[in-house]
Amino acid sequence: MKKIAFAAVLMASVGFAGAVQAADVTLRITSQLPLKSHIGQNLLMFKKEVEEKSNGDIAVEIYDSAQLYKDKEVPAAVGSGSIEMGSVSLTRYVGDVPAVDIFYQPFMFDSEEKVRKAVVKGSPVRDPLDAAIAETGSKVLWWQAYGGAIMLSKDAPLHGPKDLEGKKVRVFGKTLGDFVAAAGGAPTLISGSEQYIAYQRGTVDVGMTGVSGVKSRQLWEVMDNITVTNNADVEFIVVVNNDVWDGLSDDQRAIVNDAAMNAEKDVRDRMGAIEAEAYEASKEAGMTVYYPTDEELAEWRAVSQPVYDSFLEETGDLGKQVFEAAEKF
Repeated sequence: MKKIAFAAVLMASVGFAGAVQAADVTLRITSQLPLKSHIGQNLLMFKKEVEEKSNGDIAVEIYDSAQLYKDKEVPAAVGSGSIEMGSVSLTRYVGDVPAVDIFYQPFMFDSEEKVRKAVVKGSPVRDPLDAAIAETGSKVLWWQAYGGAIMLSKDAPLHGPKDLEGKKVRVFGKTLGDFVAAAGGAPTLISGSEQYIAYQRGTVDVGMTGVSGVKSRQLWEVMDNITVTNNADVEFIVVVNNDVWDGLSDDQRAIVNDAAMNAEKDVRDRMGAIEAEAYEASKEAGMTVYYPTDEELAEWRAVSQPVYDSFLEETGDLGKQVFEAAEKF
């Protein structure tokens, strides 16, 4: 009886449909973000469509909030087949595909128009990255928009690089760390699921994230100010193990792919509204939202050249290819 009760609780926690028990294929997805986040809701949208259109033959199980793997562990877990699928920050592939950090080149994608040109299927930026990630054992199913990078602080907003000098700054990617270092700060790589405790304990003085994460993780409880730098475009991707994908029937792959494309379009089209809602919620929770002046933005941009140079030096032909393509947007 205890086993049956535990199974019922587990099924309810990830929103299983009754048909799951009869499924021919089960796809488990690991995610570092809570289900209430827009990334979690996007995964639920995918799950619902796949299970309905497959008539329950394909079950999708979602393990949110880093229950199974921290974000840095996801590429290896999916690539090795330890889990079928994962939703993960694109930059977590930087070890195998350094060029993925093209999206963290400071102010490279400073408008929605440029972002959309870069992330659409067929883009000279996205397609080479998807192909390179496939070499790690994982196929990219869809991209999940997460918005522009913002900075968090406690006592006051940030008015330029001078306010980072001597400060420890939470980052979630190597290139973001290079940007912080160029601005005079001390970058500290901290997983998204560990942000809250890092701010609470003072492990870092400043944070960098997407504003939607401020809302979903209630970071206003541990930080007081948002500085809207939009210095990078934050992207998540949903990947599936290559062997798992190849093991699906043609009909099953069509169902999964269609659901993935619908999920990708939905989250991309709603990103502006998601961010606006998160900013409003942050203000209502007592945070100050600060927009840098043109002069301050110019100061942030002025420290960026070493980051570009380092990226081009360390990412080889693929890095040069995507950098030159991005510059044309």
